[in-house]
Amino acid sequence: MRKIQTTLVRGIVAGLLCLISVSAFAHEGVHHDTMGFVAGFMHPFSGLDHLLAMVAIGLWAAQNRQPALWVLPLSFPLMMIAGALLARSGVAIPMVETGIASSLAVLGLLIAFAVKMPVWLAATIVSVFGAFHGYAHGAEMSPTASIAMSGTGFVLATLLLHVAGLSIGLSAKSVRLQSLIQLGGCGITLMGAYLLAV
Repeated sequence: MRKIQTTLVRGIVAGLLCLISVSAFAHEGVHHDTMGFVAGFMHPFSGLDHLLAMVAIGLWAAQNRQPALWVLPLSFPLMMIAGALLARSGVAIPMVETGIASSLAVLGLLIAFAVKMPVWLAATIVSVFGAFHGYAHGAEMSPTASIAMSGTGFVLATLLLHVAGLSIGLSAKSVRLQSLIQLGGCGITLMGAYLLAV
């Protein structure tokens, strides 16, 4: 139990320290002509906006328990795919970066206050945010890039980050560890607020 607590504390501290990272956004509007599976898989790890949002989904799902444990981590990538397809088809969605930053601010607050809600409402919130994240990914890809290969890598990495968040959340049995996760939610909200301000 002591080892789990130490690992959890180190993980949260590391996550909070990452907030000072220069690379906050994973997408800078750059098109990648050769974007394949590996590039798609690495993309969520290249910026805190995607990374924190995807871990946050797992953390919040763990707080909400069944059936959110599997509904939320599936809703996000499914709508992420839909968002990417919209971007690739040329459909314009305004304020995508604002939507992504808002996802961090809102998810962080939901974690910080351990908000529980009906699973359909939680899934709706997560789905909207997933669409924004997917749209950003699809919009930055070159028309010649492989959406199937890149998308497969991106979705797999997303699911792994959801599982990481779930694992952290479900391993936090004590009140102290749950409080640390809620503190981490505050850090995620601060990151979202920072991205909204810049």
